Amino acid sequence: WCLLLPRRQKKTASHAVTELENTKDCSQAGKPLLCPSHPTEELQLFCEQCDQPVCRDCLLGRHRQHPCDFASNVIHKHGDALKDLLRSSQQHMDTLEDVLSQVEEMGSTVRSRAEAVATEICLFARGYVKAIEEHRDRLLKQLEDLKVQKENLLHLQKAQLQQLLLDMRTGVEFTEQLLMSGSDVEILVTKGLVSSRLTKLNSVTYSTQPTVDDRIQFSPHEKAGQCCGYEVFGAILNKLVDPARCTRRQEDLHSARQNQLSAFTLLCKDATGERVGRGGEAVRVTITHKDKKDCAVKPTVSDNGDGTYCISYIPEEPGLYAVCICVKGQHVQGSPFTVMVKHKFREHQGVFHCCTFCSSGGQKAARCACGGTMPGGYQGCGHGHKGHPGCHHWSCCGQVKESSECLCEPPNDTSQRSLLRTVAL
Repeated sequence: WCLLLPRRQKKTASHAVTELENTKDCSQAGKPLLCPSHPTEELQLFCEQCDQPVCRDCLLGRHRQHPCDFASNVIHKHGDALKDLLRSSQQHMDTLEDVLSQVEEMGSTVRSRAEAVATEICLFARGYVKAIEEHRDRLLKQLEDLKVQKENLLHLQKAQLQQLLLDMRTGVEFTEQLLMSGSDVEILVTKGLVSSRLTKLNSVTYSTQPTVDDRIQFSPHEKAGQCCGYEVFGAILNKLVDPARCTRRQEDLHSARQNQLSAFTLLCKDATGERVGRGGEAVRVTITHKDKKDCAVKPTVSDNGDGTYCISYIPEEPGLYAVCICVKGQHVQGSPFTVMVKHKFREHQGVFHCCTFCSSGGQKAARCACGGTMPGGYQGCGHGHKGHPGCHHWSCCGQVKESSECLCEPPNDTSQRSLLRTVAL
């Protein structure tokens, strides 16, 4: 046990360790061990049952019936078992030393890796900060350009209005002075020139409102692309959505089908009618049946992120529907719209064949909706005979286009079902 403990511990540092093979000689050469129960007797025997050394008096006493033998005879058996246990412990020690070495090495690796990652984080942060600062400078420059542009337009409008006002004031003052102080002849002489000047000034068109507005906003959540390789957010918006200018794409104005997915696209525009190239608007759509007030369709609004919104829906009932589209709580241009939902697409119940004779295998009772007949008692059509359309057609309704919709009403009448069953033969 002393060998298993670190040698540097004080309580075991001075202990002497002897191999088990030498314990016999050491015990003989050293001072004999005396029995604690019989101090005058030497411990020379070993009780197998009690697993302890005993003396002769112990063997005559409470160990009388126990299997005992001389210590020199059993030392090898017990020593070998102890050696096996020792070897196993030493193997564990070797494993523990290896694991400790790996743990220490892993600790060193973790520290090195953490330092490397910390460096990466600092580089990333510095790059990100640089990107944000550049994006900030770019936004401020864009804002300054937008401000200068608006101010220039206002300055131009102001100069034009001031000049027009000055011209009008001069003309008005001259005319007033002429009427007040001029003689009749002077008024009549200058009347034409003054009238022409005032008429020309009065015909000048000018805007009664500022040519630009103050619509400048900053949207911090707007995607602004990449800067220095980093994704950045934040954009200056000077185009606000005007619900009265928003429209529905014209090619989407078509009728829908019962139980089929239909969709249309909303185009968001600003007050000037230009497309707004961003999303994020509050779009609300309601679709209700005009005849059945309790029949409503729940639409799905998908923001495409470019100023367009896709509205999809599946009507369960045919009929006329009212579609209300609101942006920012206001109806868009033309809202509410009307959409006619047709009955679901009628699949053909017959066969697309060249003639009844071929598709039925020559059965006389087989008929076709094209109305063709054959001589000899055949109730269906045949090539070149009366009523045959001259091409492939559907036996249920006579349509000659394979991908067409069936013209027949749903098969709820007995004669139609009989016709279809017969054709199916």
